[in-house]
Amino acid sequence: KLTELLQWYVTTFRDPLMLQPPEWFKAFIYCEAFLQLPFFPIAGYAFLKGGCRWIRTPAIIYSTHVATTLFAILAHVLFHDFSKSEHLGPRTLRERLILLSVYVPYLVIPLLILFTMLHSPHYSHVEKRKRK
Repeated sequence: KLTELLQWYVTTFRDPLMLQPPEWFKAFIYCEAFLQLPFFPIAGYAFLKGGCRWIRTPAIIYSTHVATTLFAILAHVLFHDFSKSEHLGPRTLRERLILLSVYVPYLVIPLLILFTMLHSPHYSHVEKRKRK
C-alpha cells in the first residue's frame, strides 16, 4: 500500500527525487531522520506547555537548517534538467510550480518558527539588570 501511495505521488506530482534521490538529497533525508524528527516531540512539548524559553535556541537551529535544505530542493525543482532523469520529472513550468507547491510549506513553516523565535517577546531572553 505504501509503495502504491509513493508511486501515485511520484506520478501525480512528477517528483523523481522520491524514487531516485541524488546523494545530496539522501543527506537531507538522514538529517531529517536523525536531527529533525527527534526535535518534533521536544518542540511539541515546549509549544503546548507554553512559556518554555529554552526551546528558542533549538528552534532557531532547526528552522534555519530546514530552510537551508529547502532552498536547495526548491532550486533543484526549478532549475534542474529532468530530461535526463530515469524517472519522470517536471517538464513544463506549470509542472515545476505544482511540484514546488508540495515543497513550499516545508519552507514556510520553519520560517514562521524562526520569525516567532526571533521576534516574539514570549521567547526572548531579556536580561533584567539589578538596580543599586
